[in-house]
Amino acid sequence: MVCSRWRLVLVLIGQGLLIVVGGVVFSTATLGADSEQTAKQRPVAQQEAFTVQRTATGGVVVRLDERPIAEYIVDRANKPFLWRIIGPTGKPMTRSFPMAHVPGETDDHVHQRGLTFGHQSVNGFDTWAEDASYRDTRHATRLARVGGIRHLCYRAVTEGPKAVIHAVNDVVDAANRPLMTEERRMTFSFAAGASLIDVDIDLVANHGPVELADMKDAGVYIRVPDSMTVDRGLGGTIVNSNGARDAAAWSLRADWVDYHGPVEGDHLGIAILNHPTSFRHPTAWHVRTYGLFCANPFGLKQMNPAAESGAVALVAGERLSLRHRFIFHRGDERAAGIAAAYDAYAAEVPPPLTR
Repeated sequence: MVCSRWRLVLVLIGQGLLIVVGGVVFSTATLGADSEQTAKQRPVAQQEAFTVQRTATGGVVVRLDERPIAEYIVDRANKPFLWRIIGPTGKPMTRSFPMAHVPGETDDHVHQRGLTFGHQSVNGFDTWAEDASYRDTRHATRLARVGGIRHLCYRAVTEGPKAVIHAVNDVVDAANRPLMTEERRMTFSFAAGASLIDVDIDLVANHGPVELADMKDAGVYIRVPDSMTVDRGLGGTIVNSNGARDAAAWSLRADWVDYHGPVEGDHLGIAILNHPTSFRHPTAWHVRTYGLFCANPFGLKQMNPAAESGAVALVAGERLSLRHRFIFHRGDERAAGIAAAYDAYAAEVPPPLTR
């Protein structure tokens, strides 16, 4: 897939383009090394809250009022991921391992990096795990099936009242041959004292038919800070929209799930909301008391033997859409008003990823 580069030129200023429509200024910056479009949108005379900056390795750093709040990393694993996600009080909202080693932090599941997407069997190839997951020689067969998600380019990277990273990736097999395309749009905003990231993903079978197997290790996920986990016994709690809590919430289908607990002296939480237009809403949840927090509409039977298979067959050209909102908030789900936040999100119509 070729990233779209259509632009409307009205005024040329320096190295960018300036468009004024209805009192709003749209300014595009110079194109980067892989020809991504970096755009700015802001009302006249109003300072932008979000800024974005390309990194030397092809990723993007997002800043809120000049403070880094997340980095989209494309070169440190077999798939891109968001890391160093900073919450509303300035505290980290993901585990540091394996990107950084923090004394006392757990070092299990090396592939659970920040916030990302993966699937354990795409035409038989595993993009959930990575090579380091299967170093043990007993797993040689599984190691041979490890694929990845390869960053291709950006459709757009925008800054202003919101920041948007719209990336195009190839899902690849163990020989780096493309199996399907993944479009991933991450929209950053701040509202009611909480940080929001909308993660909109389309899986597109544009390299032929695709089989997505029924696997519990699949979906959009985040690894929460260690201190927040239920297993640490410091007050960490899982609760879903139907009231199921902690381990009892695993595998159940729900509109949303909230994971909250202590982080460096603050009680903070992460809610994931599943939009009604998302594939197989309400999704099932692969949420673990040790800290994995995943929305998984694929592994229905692996997580619940009584359920029908969640395997998906995409014909050539078919598109599957996943729509989620991550809310990084203070307090528990009630203090953060997550039920009302879900109702507001459900009433929105996420813009399509296609043009």
